[in-house]
Amino acid sequence: MTMNEILRQIETGEETWKDHLENFLLENDPETIYQTSEQLASYGYVEEAIRLLEHLSYLFPEEDQLIVDRALWMLEVGQEEGAVELLQQVPETSDVYPQVLLALADYYQMTGLYEVAEQKLEAATRLLPDEPILQLAKAELKRETGRYLEAARLYENLWNLRDDLVHVNLAMKLAETYSAGAAYEEAIPYFKEALKAGESPDVLFQYGYALFQSGMYKESIEQLDEVLAMDPDYYSAYLLSAQGYAMLEQNQQALERIQQGIEKDGFEKEYYLFAGKMALKLQLEEQAIDYFSQAIALDPEYIDGILHLVQLHMHREEYEEVVALAEAVQVDGAILTALYPHLAESHNQLENYEQAYEFYQLAYTEQKEDVYFLEKYAYFLLEEGKRQQAKTVIQQLLSLQPDSLEWSAVLDEL
Repeated sequence: MTMNEILRQIETGEETWKDHLENFLLENDPETIYQTSEQLASYGYVEEAIRLLEHLSYLFPEEDQLIVDRALWMLEVGQEEGAVELLQQVPETSDVYPQVLLALADYYQMTGLYEVAEQKLEAATRLLPDEPILQLAKAELKRETGRYLEAARLYENLWNLRDDLVHVNLAMKLAETYSAGAAYEEAIPYFKEALKAGESPDVLFQYGYALFQSGMYKESIEQLDEVLAMDPDYYSAYLLSAQGYAMLEQNQQALERIQQGIEKDGFEKEYYLFAGKMALKLQLEEQAIDYFSQAIALDPEYIDGILHLVQLHMHREEYEEVVALAEAVQVDGAILTALYPHLAESHNQLENYEQAYEFYQLAYTEQKEDVYFLEKYAYFLLEEGKRQQAKTVIQQLLSLQPDSLEWSAVLDEL
């Protein structure tokens, strides 16, 4: 059986060639066997490729390249222990020893032993200081371990050699690395360069996000519009572009865009929260209540949605709604200390003074630095005749506002 016959069977879905593999090894020359191993691996028959390389290693035990090739395929199919043992057989004096170090670095990086991986790469670099593949591997390791600016510097050093790294999208790596390190402005030119190779929704979205983070909201929206034109189901683009409109104070467009997002994905609580905020800016209070309520319906413990709805009810002096909402939230198991000041005020307005006192006490621990709350609490205590407690609260208030003549006078009277 020849290499071409094996490949024809693979392409037609036949697998009888496996039964003739031993004969193939006996009937063909080493170069053909090696080429066949590469072809088999490219089709996904890695274990069969390993078998061919084993045969060649038996014929040529001094060929360290065969050991490295076999170990790399073994790593790919999960035979890590055997692969590492093979690689350790290669002497440091071998011409392929830098490949051994690179392979071991990849293995240790994959298993999370980053320091060992870095040691292997440094050793390989000492042997081949100008080898781009090793510089690239060091950059990849630094990026994976969160050292983004160090990684970016290494990628930058490779930029002028990018024609030698035809299978590596350096522009995209630089764009993503700078973005991961929050250096969004530095990422922008590399996103532009990466997009020259072809546009995709993911790259356009990342580019739009970098523009947004750089304060270039109009340009961000333009990129996100392209994302949605290519893929209307790219849900994240709806919220980000709506936020861009909001930053430009184009609140109507922001609301319309997030409404489009809700039509596509009605189960994203953040969409409803944002829609509620935009409705409020447009003075559409009833719509805002509806949006906040839908956010909470999706997640009864969604603190942001609950607080926005409570604050809106407080603004509208709908105190019974505040109390009812708090009771519903507690049923769902949420412990929301941030609601205590609002509940205290609501019960006070509803003349439920015992409950108001209870919530004022609960809120006091967390709100000791809030002047507005302390003033409300002090007035309540004074009205309820709780002078000693009022004195304590006013003293705390004066520690924050020592120049308040009004409260100093009240304290003197106590």
